[in-house]
Amino acid sequence: MSVQKEIDIVIDYGDLAVTNGVSVFDPKFDEMFYYDGDDLGATYTPEETKFRLWAPTASEAYVVCYESWDGEPVSVLPMARDVQGTWILSVSGDIKNSYYTYRVKVGDQLNEAADPYAKVVGVNGDRGVVLDLRSTDPTRWTEDKPSFSGVAVDAIIYELHVRDLSIHPRSGITHKGKYLGLAEKGTLGPEGISTGIDHIVDLGVTHVQLLPIYDYATESVDETKLDQPHYNWGYDPKNYNVPEGSYATDPYSPSIRINELKQSIQALHDRGLRVTMDVVYNHVYDGYLVNFTKLVPGYYLRYRPDGTFSDGASCGNECASERRMVSKFIVDSVIHWAREYHIDAFRFDLMGLLDINTMNEVRRRLDELDPSIIMIAEGWMMDTVLPEALRANQRNASQIPEIGQFNDDYRDAIKGDIFISRSKGFVSGGAGLEDSIRRGIVGGINYGGNLRQFADEPTQTVNYVECHDNHTLWDKIVLTTEGESEEQRRSMHRLASAIILTSQGIPFIHAGQEFMRSKNGVENSYKSSEVINALDWERCAAHQIDVEYMRSLIQLRKAHPAFSLRKAQEIREHLIFENAPSHTVAYTLRNHAGGDPDLHLYVLYNANRHLTILDLPNLGRWKVRYGGEFVSALEYNKLKVQGIGMVVLAVTS
Repeated sequence: MSVQKEIDIVIDYGDLAVTNGVSVFDPKFDEMFYYDGDDLGATYTPEETKFRLWAPTASEAYVVCYESWDGEPVSVLPMARDVQGTWILSVSGDIKNSYYTYRVKVGDQLNEAADPYAKVVGVNGDRGVVLDLRSTDPTRWTEDKPSFSGVAVDAIIYELHVRDLSIHPRSGITHKGKYLGLAEKGTLGPEGISTGIDHIVDLGVTHVQLLPIYDYATESVDETKLDQPHYNWGYDPKNYNVPEGSYATDPYSPSIRINELKQSIQALHDRGLRVTMDVVYNHVYDGYLVNFTKLVPGYYLRYRPDGTFSDGASCGNECASERRMVSKFIVDSVIHWAREYHIDAFRFDLMGLLDINTMNEVRRRLDELDPSIIMIAEGWMMDTVLPEALRANQRNASQIPEIGQFNDDYRDAIKGDIFISRSKGFVSGGAGLEDSIRRGIVGGINYGGNLRQFADEPTQTVNYVECHDNHTLWDKIVLTTEGESEEQRRSMHRLASAIILTSQGIPFIHAGQEFMRSKNGVENSYKSSEVINALDWERCAAHQIDVEYMRSLIQLRKAHPAFSLRKAQEIREHLIFENAPSHTVAYTLRNHAGGDPDLHLYVLYNANRHLTILDLPNLGRWKVRYGGEFVSALEYNKLKVQGIGMVVLAVTS
């Protein structure tokens, strides 16, 4: 029996006789055909290469061999049906560097696709490649990683697009737009400023988060046309387990993209930076053309009752992570990146479309491998056919306790609602936002009263005011502060960053935030030109005072463990909100909070323009620890401040 839908592409879901009458849409399908082995894909040795394909609905399966990424087949080798819906083939001899695909007969259709488990592919990712991955290791490829406590709130994450870092004409980087550009040291930009990896190291962040570096769709970036203007963030997955070729110096070489990505990771590790990988397991680039659908039609994606794709991602489809073989694929893929590429952390795109069990299994497997690997994610509440109780989102945060989730309410409270362009935030003069700021300060936990968000512990919240999505913080401030001076806007921007770096939870900053990055008002620059997306090193040179301010904020956080308390109970015991007028928020961190060297800290976020007088708690003799430029007077129990900014006071004993 075949199933046909009212769509441009007809999908044949296969002859039910092949599966003993059980459809891919039947829950029994998972019971009958779940395969728990670790040998899916191609397993190479010089003596033989073994292939294992999971394709339960196929009546025939073949390995199609090629000599090149675009040539004609040199052989079509039949596979034998094996256990749990898998097909196997062993090819004797050394077939290293051979290209291959799978061809399956499903119902009346013959479909050919790249191996979903391929770890090496040719240009544009349409064919897998047989290769010994050890041959792709750099000369120096160590297991050593930069020291890190493994506690997520100790991370300071810096989000970066590979191409953005180096593509600016004055970046001083030779390998512009490439993996190797990440690895170059000693690079200089305008006025002799450090650029590239040196600039990032100087800031003092702990983790560099790379926007998608797996192989993404040719429709976004054609790897054969790298001399043409092109750009994409990469949120359209094609081959999950292989690096994107457009960032390699030679995309035609299957091994070079792997080797050069490893070189860049090693370079970051050598400089004390851990690497976070942005992964997108919630949808695929095209629900009809993706290898999953060609090999096992109907299984890997979600459908509405009317037979159309569920599309909570607004990208055309969703991956059915609740299906056992989809969940297995996600877990296997994450572990592959952690093992093969020494990835130190993972950021999950639109995790709200994935299921709780899968995310907890990823966490469990990572803990077995390296518990210092952290996980963060977008836990938005999204429109999907996945039952609400199964969704890995903010509402179900208590069921995924070891995953940090982006705090969008805090973002909007600080800079203004991202969906209302003229909406003001706390730093830009928005009214009535003080409690929203307090909720973020405590890391989104249940602090008491109306101060509560989604988190049970501070390790579950990621604090940020800008990322690759939406307006940059600077552009949002410009939109909402018509008539304001440049200097006032810079003060607002600095205050926003200061709030993020001193709040409980996991701080996250966007590349260029330290020099007030602008995308010329473009809100969604995922395919805008390099002029819009490049890190502007001329702007960086002009804003060195602001870069130094960000550096000092990072140093402040690292010097004071009171800003990164581990447990909610610690926050409730040590963090006390103090009386403060409107457009200000003040609090103390008391009694050597978190083992802080200072006995007490007093933190003030001031968004007022006029002279503001605050009563200080009678806890000892206060002295200025940070932000003295805003302090007009400091008496025993009075603080007078002038100007938008953050002030930190301390009692040392």
